[in-house]
Amino acid sequence: MGASIVTDKLTKRYGRGPTLALDGLTLQVQAGEIYGYLGANGAGKSTTIRLLLNFLQPSGGSAHINGFDVVKDAVEVKKHVGYLAGDVALYPKVTGGELLDYLGALQGMANQDYRRTLEKRFEAETGKQVSALSKGNRQKIGIVQAFMHQPNVLVLDEPTSGLDPLMQEAFYETVREARDRGAAVLMSSHNLAEAQRVCDRVGIIKHGKLIREQAVAGDGELGKTIFRVLLATPSAVARLKKAPHLKFLSQEGGNTALVQADGTVAEALKALSQFDIRDISTQALNLEDEFMEFYETGDDV
Repeated sequence: MGASIVTDKLTKRYGRGPTLALDGLTLQVQAGEIYGYLGANGAGKSTTIRLLLNFLQPSGGSAHINGFDVVKDAVEVKKHVGYLAGDVALYPKVTGGELLDYLGALQGMANQDYRRTLEKRFEAETGKQVSALSKGNRQKIGIVQAFMHQPNVLVLDEPTSGLDPLMQEAFYETVREARDRGAAVLMSSHNLAEAQRVCDRVGIIKHGKLIREQAVAGDGELGKTIFRVLLATPSAVARLKKAPHLKFLSQEGGNTALVQADGTVAEALKALSQFDIRDISTQALNLEDEFMEFYETGDDV
């Protein structure tokens, strides 16, 4: 279906400081894809989202949504996007229903059926004034306003913040519905289990740089067998790093290493058989392992 969100060397520098908040970001989010955007606080996730929505001006590079330049065509871009901010700020002196009416009118919504479906699904308290709602109930109103006009691009910043587990399940259902009708979804998250559960691909950002992209389902590396091996000598770890058919992940203590099959399990086992191994165990690599592998090292690439 093609890429709905495209960034090309997108860069942001705040003030005259030497550090880039976003450093040459190049990524694509396809139509009909949920893309999880992962990173620690200050990594550059929110800066990326603000640039995509033209809340900030880029220092370099470009970004397009549905073929429209996010700076030059900012008004047109917003016709296609559903947006949920990380810290939802809603007009406090109106009811949730009045706010949704107003936002629906801005979007030119004619069909209210899906909005009512969402209000029921999330048990949204639309009759109460926004200022009287809890954080979780404000989040529900924020989710409804982002999805109700069925946009073909969704940009969601920490979307399940403040939701209880039941409402999180409702959100997962809603985001999959959007994906299945062909929407591109960019979802920033700290929740690794959530990202692994709902996303098709993830990107890991660190110090403003995209350091890894990874398929979550299908033929991606997640779920491949990894081996924790206790070698006879510490010196063998250096040789293990260079072994064929194995991807070296980390060293745990002097003699213990974590490696992943780079190819078939049979090839990996044949490579391991060349070493004097005192103990070996297997496990499946999950997204948290992948995330921590990069955040626990000093490498940015």
